[in-house]
Amino acid sequence: MSIDFSKLKKIDRKTALALIITLFFWASAFAGIRAGLKSYEPGHVALLRFLVASLFLAIYASYKKVKLPKKKDLPMIILIGFFAITIYHSFLSYGEVTVTAGAASLLIASGPIFTALLASSILGEKLRMWGWIGIFISFFGVGLISLGEGGGFNFDPRAILILIAAFATSLAFVLQKPYLKRYSSVEFASYTIWIGTFFLLVFLPGLFSEIKTAPLESTLAIVYLGIFPAGVSYLTWTYTLSRMPASIATSFLAVSPFLSILIAWLWLGEIPGSISIIGGIIAIFGVTLVNFKGR
Repeated sequence: MSIDFSKLKKIDRKTALALIITLFFWASAFAGIRAGLKSYEPGHVALLRFLVASLFLAIYASYKKVKLPKKKDLPMIILIGFFAITIYHSFLSYGEVTVTAGAASLLIASGPIFTALLASSILGEKLRMWGWIGIFISFFGVGLISLGEGGGFNFDPRAILILIAAFATSLAFVLQKPYLKRYSSVEFASYTIWIGTFFLLVFLPGLFSEIKTAPLESTLAIVYLGIFPAGVSYLTWTYTLSRMPASIATSFLAVSPFLSILIAWLWLGEIPGSISIIGGIIAIFGVTLVNFKGR
């Protein structure tokens, strides 16, 4: 199945704006996590971020009068929330302890490769020869990023955590698509974030003492993560997925790493190594090949 970009003619301005907002705030999240990690433990960064996001969505959901999900849908919604929020964000936070913000975004950009593989195995979508070639190229690029983050050609094992995060969010993308026809973007984003936050409570011990001792700038960085890259962006992303084919929507995520590198440079003065950047370009080329020629 190839991507039919003629469908973009049917996308209204509101959907396009939602996609742009999502891309910008998600791109800024990688730098925000690194800023929070200066004073917080990785698990505390993820938990505090989504406690803020849960509160934000609770206020917004009460205004929108969000209803509870149907009982028959609850097991799958719990699973999606666990993968999309708990696994993705805890593993990403632990990975970014040593992996730079820009390199982390490049690794996460490999997510559409996992989406293609999962869609092939779960949804029965067939990959063409070019698709498999693109997957091979992308994983070669991912390997270079992992080596570059270890300094020169040394492997950084925390890059594996970020790849697990990329797999988890890709699985959530594939699983949630059918449910966006039954629930609004506000409803589904609220369900997944609340459920994911519940599982993140495993990191609760020591959080409040850390809040007391952490510099205000680190805490504000995490609050920003909770309101914008989490609360606002999950609303805009689920809205985008409900109005745009998932294959097209996820293809735009390839833009995110370049924004992430720029934001990390402006915010933290941080730039990934040249090997990581070269690997990222190769990985994104592989993703593009899969989306344009392989599906």
